[in-house]
Amino acid sequence: MEIKNISPAPVVSVKPIVLSAAPGRGEDLQVRVSAPTTGRNLPIIVFSHGSGSSLEGYGPLADFWAAHGFVVIQPTHLDSRTVGLPKDDPRIPRIWRFRVEDMKSILDQLDLLESAVPGLGGRLDRSRIAAAGHSFGGQTAGNLLGLRVLNPETKKEEDLSDPRIKAGVLFATAGQGGDSLSAFAAENMPHLNVNFAHMTTPSLVIAGDHDDVPRKYQLTVRGADWMTDPYYLSPGAESLLTLFGAEHSLGGIAGYEVKETSDENPERVALIQRVTLAYLRHALDIEHASWSAVQKTLSESANPIGRIESK
Repeated sequence: MEIKNISPAPVVSVKPIVLSAAPGRGEDLQVRVSAPTTGRNLPIIVFSHGSGSSLEGYGPLADFWAAHGFVVIQPTHLDSRTVGLPKDDPRIPRIWRFRVEDMKSILDQLDLLESAVPGLGGRLDRSRIAAAGHSFGGQTAGNLLGLRVLNPETKKEEDLSDPRIKAGVLFATAGQGGDSLSAFAAENMPHLNVNFAHMTTPSLVIAGDHDDVPRKYQLTVRGADWMTDPYYLSPGAESLLTLFGAEHSLGGIAGYEVKETSDENPERVALIQRVTLAYLRHALDIEHASWSAVQKTLSESANPIGRIESK
């Protein structure tokens, strides 16, 4: 699965770049920026990590995307283990909202982030920005794409979409709330009550058909199919990549040799890298041949490890 007109480049990564805290956040926002050392008009991916992770995670994605022409920006959200908020911290109920505000702070301060990376000045294409995220980070990215959360405090749906975001990729992301939630989740995680009807930004959804984490952690009464809701219920979700045998870490996207990976599979990760790169280049109107080629290769494979379906 070759990606058209692009070869891997050396990558420079700078961390932490510190952005001032938004009102109520309490902690300054720490950010990592990774970029290829060559090329101009570089598109941008803002990536939201899963619960507990940080800007240190997701190297298999961030390194690959940066080496293939993207500037990848990774915040550390307040729920990171590196922040260490106590369980009774009053900010906990609003973590979902702080996460979205983190992503918007990054978009608001691209000048500062650009200037903090040696050699990056004048090389960003701000008309081509994508949001991506894994697990809780998928919901965070989804909010920028148009996903609406029923705010537990106001009992109203929150529209936190951002027109600067032109495409998205959601990895192992929670599905709809309501009757799909467990009693535990309904009581303790009301932010999982979401509405996908307004998620109109073009996006790719990735799910593992053996992802049992939502049930294990009492999030849903359903199985792995819950994680396909963002595709089936969102008008903007163009395609779904289902990975056969994949669990919540989808073969190891959360990091190199991390303990969260229960289904280590380099072949699966390599497929995700190529599919997401091809999709983002397609969705951001950079080139389209690679996306067509990836879909064709999977459909014609004698022993496929995944399936792409599109609306």
